[in-house]
Amino acid sequence: MHQLALLCVTVTVSVTWAHPHPHVLHSEIVNFINKANTSWTAGQNFQNVDISYVKGLCGAILNGPKLPEVAHNIEGLRLPDSFDSRQQWPNCPTIQQIRDQGSCGSCWAFGAAEAISDRICIHSSGKISVEISAEDLLSCCDECGMGCYGGFPSTAWEFWSKKGLVTGGLYGSRVGCRPYTIAPCEHHVNGTRPPCQGEEETPKCVGQCIDGYSPSYQKDKHFGRRTYSVPSQQEKIMAELYKNGPVEAAFTVYEDFLTYKTGVYQHVTGEMLGGHAIKILGWGEENETTYWLAANSWNTDWGDKGFFKIKRGTNECGIESEVVTGIPLN
Repeated sequence: MHQLALLCVTVTVSVTWAHPHPHVLHSEIVNFINKANTSWTAGQNFQNVDISYVKGLCGAILNGPKLPEVAHNIEGLRLPDSFDSRQQWPNCPTIQQIRDQGSCGSCWAFGAAEAISDRICIHSSGKISVEISAEDLLSCCDECGMGCYGGFPSTAWEFWSKKGLVTGGLYGSRVGCRPYTIAPCEHHVNGTRPPCQGEEETPKCVGQCIDGYSPSYQKDKHFGRRTYSVPSQQEKIMAELYKNGPVEAAFTVYEDFLTYKTGVYQHVTGEMLGGHAIKILGWGEENETTYWLAANSWNTDWGDKGFFKIKRGTNECGIESEVVTGIPLN
């Protein structure tokens, strides 16, 4: 546990000296990006929010335990130039969903719960549509790391196959067995949610469903049949998405990522803040820059309605080296 804490601290305080770094929450970084003639545009996503809060959101511990690699034989496989899981499987509503991790470094659990939900639907040909509980994974997987203070995406997928995960929707939704209990907070100065402050404590592992929900906690569990990592090659990752649906990936967040609005993100400026896990659901090309299409878990007012594109094929910020996934036991 101490080693984990030390690793998090080391990751968080490391900086990149190769780029100029205006302070993240000032407009300078937005102006810098928008004058830099790069592949994306910046804007204010976080206003009136302390940098320590944003660092706390980056809860994926990078370079952790590895799952066995599984690679598709891509010989003879014709992959389209662009692909979007939302269009490929329109009868699976979770693929279009953007969640909110609140003031908790639970991205590692969210990326897994989101992709698992999608895959349960895809692999049941749309017959089973559930929201897998990020709360159940966050609170009950001790071996995953430190809950709200960070965890390993690969171990989250292993937990799904060994112990199973119950259902649970967004905060306040009363959907499923264990909905998320950490409230979303307001990134902006004027908004309806409470202000974003500090790190919440990790919720307790409660082995029962909310009042009025059936079946029982044990009977509500969904399991993975097998879990694996995907080799760090874009065609292998594309083949995995194309055949089986969205995956979880983790990458290094720099200050400029926080200001992303549209276009294809690639790191231009700013300090390193930590590791972050997200869901990749497609790919494409925009203005001659290839990209991955991804869903973040910072609510719909961040980025492009909660989604973003990140440069594909060059392992941008390590995005292609930390892809984990699995097949459901439907």
